[in-house]
Amino acid sequence: MIVRILLWDVFESTTTLDELRATLPELAEPSRWIWNEATDRFGAILVGDDLPEALGYAQDLIGSDPDVYDEWDSA
Repeated sequence: MIVRILLWDVFESTTTLDELRATLPELAEPSRWIWNEATDRFGAILVGDDLPEALGYAQDLIGSDPDVYDEWDSA
């Protein structure tokens, strides 16, 4: 199983945290979207071998690749 953490700084992006919250679909459990309004950061904790389609949609809304991408493989 693979666990990934992706983070974006959306302060200067083409979208807002409110827009992301309103438009992104839910992720399959146990993956989660995460938000930090105090620092204008958005991200995802993804659990599973495949990246969800919703990740590409989020990246398109933000207009850039994640600022942080970490991956752990338990295999």
